[in-house]
Amino acid sequence: MMTVDDIFADDRCNPPAKRSLPWEETCGGVTVVVEPKPHWASDMTVFRLTERSWCSYADWIENGPAARFIDHPETRGDDVMMKARAMVGREIALGRWSDREGES
Repeated sequence: MMTVDDIFADDRCNPPAKRSLPWEETCGGVTVVVEPKPHWASDMTVFRLTERSWCSYADWIENGPAARFIDHPETRGDDVMMKARAMVGREIALGRWSDREGES
């Protein structure tokens, strides 16, 4: 049976535009969580890990910690990660990941 950490590690093997789960990135001492791009969006969203602010992934890639972060009243990067990890944990409990072990 795959674990939550296994699933997140497997997803990180994909290039950023192909990932389906959030991941952390650090640049210049600032850590953010990148939320994957939904099919309808033109860019991904980056949330500061412990502050309620966000910016576009393109701005983060170009400017790092100097990117233009905008206040977000509800979401921090650690909130995004906790929700995603809980979702994957529920999917594992329901058996939705058990048959992925044999895939090549």
